Amino acid sequence: MSLKEDINFSLWCDFIERDFLENKFQTIINDKIIHGATSNPAIFESSISNSTAYRQQLDMLKANEPKTIYEELAVRDIKRAAELLKPLYDEDNNDGFVSLEVDPTLCDDAQGTIEEGLRLNSLINCENVMIKVPATKAGYIAMKELTSQGIHVNATLIFSVEQAIECAKALDAGIKESNKDTKAVISVFVSRFDRLCDDLFSNKGLKRSTLGIMNATKCYHEINKFENENIRTLFASTGVKGDELAPSYYVDNLLYPNSVNTAPLNTIEDWVSDGAKEASKIPTEVECDEYFKELKKVDIEMNKIYNQLLTDGLEAFKVSFADLLQKLAK
Repeated sequence: MSLKEDINFSLWCDFIERDFLENKFQTIINDKIIHGATSNPAIFESSISNSTAYRQQLDMLKANEPKTIYEELAVRDIKRAAELLKPLYDEDNNDGFVSLEVDPTLCDDAQGTIEEGLRLNSLINCENVMIKVPATKAGYIAMKELTSQGIHVNATLIFSVEQAIECAKALDAGIKESNKDTKAVISVFVSRFDRLCDDLFSNKGLKRSTLGIMNATKCYHEINKFENENIRTLFASTGVKGDELAPSYYVDNLLYPNSVNTAPLNTIEDWVSDGAKEASKIPTEVECDEYFKELKKVDIEMNKIYNQLLTDGLEAFKVSFADLLQKLAK
């Protein structure tokens, strides 16, 4: 069940957990439903805190520092996911990737991010791993340096069009400098816009659950202008909350050529059970620009929304990471 053959669209699973990797994960790879996987500090915090699958390794590692324990656990899972996805990577090296994020407290430290990215890449030592780097000013420097050294990068926490462009600039330059077949994705977050703004939009008589898709589409157009086949737009944060929308809403409406959608497991299951899907009609760049002009007319300040979402996103990952380290310290 995939549109990959038709439009080079790929579905990646936004979830990593040890028991899952040994069971359902293998099934949805073999059934050609997913073509990759992603993780983040919040996912690992939830998985390690709530799954008994980590208990034995935790007991063995308890004498170590919390961050060392976390990395041992996470690296083992990422290695296993990479091993399971390797046949897909061997078949088509645009896919078959799994991502691991650098320590989120390094988001404003370019050199620290570079060093951590190099270290994690060396620890995992799998050619189908992407190092995930937040889209901050320091992050852009790190993205360029890591890709220039041939390390695949997942640029994350992109909300604004400016962020998307800066990521594309950095990754394009780094990939060209590497002289290797280095790959990158630019992860544009989608649903968080609507969660934040839907009530405001209703009060202003605007259509709900539209802002995230229109913003992601504008970013997609800007990324495509770089014409670098090794950089794809990845639509992230595509799960829904509540029952106002169909569970696969943010997948169904972003089935764009040469793109990736990383979605939670329940979203993927709903998308599959719903049957074959047609590729989405892509709003043109002009339509996107007109949409944002209309928002400006009713005093919707996009820069304020972008800044709030980025600040909240960075903080949420830092909190998840700190919570996990605190639990591992006990």
